[in-house]
Amino acid sequence: MEATTITRSDRELGYQLGAVMLKCFGGDGGAAIRAIDESGLTFTQMKVLLTVTGEQSDDGAPAQKLVAEKLGLSLASASRAVDDLVRQGLVARTEDEQDRRMRRLTPTAEGQGLADRVLAARLEGLGHFAASLSDEERELLEPALALLLERDEIAEIYRKYRRAATR
Repeated sequence: MEATTITRSDRELGYQLGAVMLKCFGGDGGAAIRAIDESGLTFTQMKVLLTVTGEQSDDGAPAQKLVAEKLGLSLASASRAVDDLVRQGLVARTEDEQDRRMRRLTPTAEGQGLADRVLAARLEGLGHFAASLSDEERELLEPALALLLERDEIAEIYRKYRRAATR
């Protein structure tokens, strides 16, 4: 993958987006942090669980190696986290049918439920933020979001969480 050059303007826009995101995710009164804390999982285990639940696609379950790479974890560290998640009944690990050396990860119903609760708590802060917008702010924000939702990778995420919210 080719590295992207970040300009000063890009960095400033990133800081501005970051400020909005921090405000949004702080608006839930710590609900997401409480949900993570109540789960009893370590930070690494939660990152692995959220990555596994977020990576499910029509192509199949993600490989353990891919999850480790995506999170910047060593294979040993990822393997320990996955072992714990399997023991707790939150993730299932199976051999790949084409390559028996590869392990595929899928969330169990309990694991998916926990991930959904954590993500719902995080997204609740966005709802609080949206409720605080003035009519003018909303009128300006909605078209910008509509434009961003035209990007396939963002639209896919939106559809996934929209479906989950309507279940």
